[in-house]
Amino acid sequence: MSAHTPGATPSALPGPASGPADETADSPADEPTAVPKNIRLTLLGVMLAMLLGMLDNMVVGTSMPTIVGDLGGLAHISWVVTAYTLATAASTPVWGKFGDLYGRKHVFLASIVVFLIGSALSGAAQSMTALISFRAFQGLGAGGLAVGAFSLIGALVPPRERGRYQGMTASVMALGTIGGPLLGGFVTGHLGWRWAFYLNLPLGLLALVWCQVMLRLPATRSKARIDWLGIVLMTFAISSVVLAGTWAGNRYAWASRQIGALAVAAALGLAAFVASQRRAAEPVLPLRVFDTRNFRLSSMMVFAVGAAMFGATLYLPLYQQSVQGASATSSGLLLLPMMIPVVVLSQVAGKVMSKTGRYKVFPIVGAALMTAGMLLLATMDVHTSRTVTSCYMVVAGAGLGLLMQMPTTIAQNSVGMRDMGVASAGVTLFRTIGGSLGVAVFGSLFTRATQGRLPGAGGAGRDAYLRSVATGTHQIFLAAAAVCAAAFLAALFVEEVPLRGKPGTAPRPVPAAAVAESR
Repeated sequence: MSAHTPGATPSALPGPASGPADETADSPADEPTAVPKNIRLTLLGVMLAMLLGMLDNMVVGTSMPTIVGDLGGLAHISWVVTAYTLATAASTPVWGKFGDLYGRKHVFLASIVVFLIGSALSGAAQSMTALISFRAFQGLGAGGLAVGAFSLIGALVPPRERGRYQGMTASVMALGTIGGPLLGGFVTGHLGWRWAFYLNLPLGLLALVWCQVMLRLPATRSKARIDWLGIVLMTFAISSVVLAGTWAGNRYAWASRQIGALAVAAALGLAAFVASQRRAAEPVLPLRVFDTRNFRLSSMMVFAVGAAMFGATLYLPLYQQSVQGASATSSGLLLLPMMIPVVVLSQVAGKVMSKTGRYKVFPIVGAALMTAGMLLLATMDVHTSRTVTSCYMVVAGAGLGLLMQMPTTIAQNSVGMRDMGVASAGVTLFRTIGGSLGVAVFGSLFTRATQGRLPGAGGAGRDAYLRSVATGTHQIFLAAAAVCAAAFLAALFVEEVPLRGKPGTAPRPVPAAAVAESR
């Protein structure tokens, strides 16, 4: 079966695929067989663009009190984040499919441009309504940053070697999580909240120029019609899920008619979307990718990672500040004991996978360690020291480092090159939805534990509040442990399909024709 999109020129560095075929029985002739020369230097610009998307929400979150003080609109403050998240989630699969059809390089560059325009408009906003609208536009661009990065790695690097470079994305995620709050606090305090957006412009322009000059991919031209009906139905279904996850237990009760209506809308939208994909000539999210067991299992694992990671990064600093008396100004640094193992072990796992071609052990051990780490964090109470908490975080971080990027590699190895963007977008989308629903569930658990127990002036009132925070944290990490245990079960059933490509393939020059066509 050919991996070419009908009517398209090959989309990535040509050459015969080596190694056994994957589950799809698809041996794409246009899959890369060797690592391009100066690949790490090339991917620096890609990682910088991805970092912008990771940093943005963290930086803006820190700036929110100042933004409200300037623009007003306190009642709509949550929409500054919700609009961005919603647009990001809904646009992610669209960017992935467009990259498959029209060329990953140019679609990725387009997503950077959209993100930068949204950043400039957000920084210039004169009202809360305008800011929310511009944040939604910015989120549209952000949807293409992460999926574009994964797709470009897949287009440039053979499956056997991808682990080395996808470990870079884990480092970017860790840097965004730690550096975002610190950068947001510094920029807002010294330059004003508008620079939380304006700062994206020089960095984004650097990434744009870097990728334009350094990325060498043949241009792709497709005559396929865009599946507009599928895009509309998918956006409707995803929006319903994300809104339900954002509002449930926060703005509305879980059993409220509003959340029920969103759940019904999501189910109907999903059913209509699936029906449309079966009839579409070039579906935006081809159902064939879900025929592969490894893709389904990868989606389950990344969903769990999203839920557990977002829960940990939100509520661990809150526990450390409220119960252990840590400084709020260093909230990003509080996560260092968890993020350092993420950076180190994601790199180690990628190198071992590239050398041996074996990868199943990493998601199994990673999910087991994450489950153990979450159970350890669930034991924390008002007497737990920061040192003990840090040790628990190291265990959870070690598991996250082994598991975070493996689902993407497994998913990409289970499809042909024509669906590389779709597969990358799929796992990115499931991570986003997992995070949204995880935050909603964890938020409900925490709110229920602390409701009516605000810290009082007296010692007894404060002690009751601290106990309630510890109780809420306990419930959150018990739930996270259950989610990670589900990821462990999914990892056990992954079929270790040999990674295509040879170990240690030497860097190779890009053909002159590809260079000329990419300009």
